Amino acid sequence: MKTILLCSFSYFALVFLAGFVLGFIRVLVLVPEIGERYAELLEMPLMLIVIYFSARLLVYRFPRLPRLSGYLTVGLIAVSLLLLAEFTFVLSLRNMSLAEYFASRDPVSGSAYALSLVLYLLMPFILARKIARDDR
Repeated sequence: MKTILLCSFSYFALVFLAGFVLGFIRVLVLVPEIGERYAELLEMPLMLIVIYFSARLLVYRFPRLPRLSGYLTVGLIAVSLLLLAEFTFVLSLRNMSLAEYFASRDPVSGSAYALSLVLYLLMPFILARKIARDDR
């Protein structure tokens, strides 16, 4: 369990820090120029690349989790930490309530964000499964 928690926190930290930096750039540079929706959609592929390489690094760094389901647990814990951080730290920075946050989400970029969270959760499992299949 200790390895799963370490892996989960590492995965969360890598993605959160990259998202924080990219979000800072998005809000200060892109949103005034192209608007919230397009800025978020432009950031999304970069975050998916970060998710992929962060999960890949962790799967190679922690190749011996108890079972493949351990990697699914890593994704679940990491996405939970990410949402917790976003709903506390980020909302306090933006001075928003949770209700205001959901009301302010653009339907298009919000849907893309929800899909990216699913990919974030599943990516360690997907990559670990691929590596296990390739090793056969």
